[in-house]
Amino acid sequence: MQVIPLSDAYGRIAKDLRVSLTDKCNLRCTYCMPEEGLDWLSNDKLLTDDEIVRLVRVAVERLGIDEVRFTGGEPLVRRGIVDIVARTRAIDPALELSVTSNGLGLARTAQALADAGLNRVNISLDTVRADTFVQLTRRDRLHDVVAGLAAAAEAGLGPVKVNAVLMRGVNDDQAGELLGWCLERGYELRFIEQMPLDAQHGWSRDDMITADEILASLERDFVLTPAEEPRGSAPAEKFHVDGGPATVGVIASVTRPFCGDCDRVRLTADGQVRTCLFAREESDLRGALRAGASDAELADRWVTAMRGKAAGHGIDDPTFLQPTRPMSAIGG
Repeated sequence: MQVIPLSDAYGRIAKDLRVSLTDKCNLRCTYCMPEEGLDWLSNDKLLTDDEIVRLVRVAVERLGIDEVRFTGGEPLVRRGIVDIVARTRAIDPALELSVTSNGLGLARTAQALADAGLNRVNISLDTVRADTFVQLTRRDRLHDVVAGLAAAAEAGLGPVKVNAVLMRGVNDDQAGELLGWCLERGYELRFIEQMPLDAQHGWSRDDMITADEILASLERDFVLTPAEEPRGSAPAEKFHVDGGPATVGVIASVTRPFCGDCDRVRLTADGQVRTCLFAREESDLRGALRAGASDAELADRWVTAMRGKAAGHGIDDPTFLQPTRPMSAIGG
């Protein structure tokens, strides 16, 4: 079977597929969605387990994808996630498989996911203070996330990575504290600039904590030196902490964009291809799949969608418009 690279008009080739398993989430992070939640996708619009696995198979076998990350919403609320991971692993033993999660359900699923063939996890954790966690997520569940991280490490889902967003006036004074906590436990911490992907469309560049601010805050407690290894298509810019070997990463999508090296493509929980987090257009695979399209036809549609990928996200362009879909409906 001939593999057709998922290339765009600028010579970039997508090798990393992010698959959203659901738009539902059991937290209500202030930078993502309102307290009352959102109108979730109806079950008939969501891809079935079989449909997800089929589209992943098309991406791997026909389009050269070699890394698959399951996202949400919160992917662990999808009942079939362990089976989806196992069936994806069966497609290609060499695939890099990961999950991005809030960690709430990880204590009870980490070992099953590892047994199914998952390689590692990325867990969102913005603070290790219980009161700040409640303020940010509107849920008193910090203990569950901490237990989930420990379970992931115990199950061998490493390196366990922690993703953190700093919010001005809320947890922007806690960067060093969070890094110290992660270093003690052997977790890899990456700070992410807040992006314009909230459902409320309340994002403001002036309110966002920038990469420069993050690094300045960390350097009050630690000595940071740029990591020597080439970054390539990785979104995180890495720094050695106190001479290494431990590192901390900063994902500066807004102030230090890395669009020119992007190798990602996304599949939403309702079967839409998105070539960029900030794209305002999608390409429908669910409709074609349910209408009886062959694997070759689905692959052709995917290739056509990828050719329309923009050169960059355009946040600095005066005409930039935030995507209609929030992060929880797109998948990270």
